[in-house]
Amino acid sequence: MLILLEKLWHKYKFEKDIHAREEIVLKFLPTINNMAQRLSVYLQPCCDTDDLISEGLIGLLNAIEKYDLQKQAKFKTYAIIRIRGAMLDEIRKTKWATTVFQRKIKTFIKTNAELEQKLMRLPTEKELAEEMKMSLEQFRKMIVDIGPSIIFMRSIYDSDYENKDELLDEFYIEDKNYLSPVDQVICNEAKSILAEAIKLLPKKLALVISLYYYEDMTMKEISEVLSITESRVCQIHAQALLRLFQIIGYKIKSCEI
Repeated sequence: MLILLEKLWHKYKFEKDIHAREEIVLKFLPTINNMAQRLSVYLQPCCDTDDLISEGLIGLLNAIEKYDLQKQAKFKTYAIIRIRGAMLDEIRKTKWATTVFQRKIKTFIKTNAELEQKLMRLPTEKELAEEMKMSLEQFRKMIVDIGPSIIFMRSIYDSDYENKDELLDEFYIEDKNYLSPVDQVICNEAKSILAEAIKLLPKKLALVISLYYYEDMTMKEISEVLSITESRVCQIHAQALLRLFQIIGYKIKSCEI
């Protein structure tokens, strides 16, 4: 497929064959749909997966026009980055920059820290849900809505940064096209910490995280592989995100002692 995509792009770019571009789009549609389904868990209730698909298509068309054979990696790799970036931009616009969403994160982190100090151990889902006056189902949905971003957010609130609200705004709104050397080091260190934390998860939680984030499988596909309901996969996903947040938070605090 890679060679075919390169040929189609070359045919469109240099031979001005509009049908070649249409064929590229058709070949990418399954990828765009799959990516939109996976990222739709972060959308506001009022938004639709079709919005992500539309943005993904725009991202693909931009990739086709801006791809430079001499500078970029393989076309498929470049296109996927542009597609995903366009979808994430849409999510940022509709949700991540909202006051309500940021308040959810702050409340959750604060509640978890207070319960941890009070109980002298990591609080459970049920305890956190009760403290936040939510049902267990509502709490799990909130964790999934917040997404993997919660995993490293604790370090912000454990730091001595003077304006944490400003830092939180930058974390969600800023969209960099590249990483500085310092950012790259931090990113690599974060990946290392995350990998170690995943090893500490119970087997089923670690498996769902691996299938969803590393194998790019949808919740439905995971449910079929594990022979459980899709709703159960969502529950395990939420439990895994919470556990990772707590494990990494504990590691950060241990390093500071």
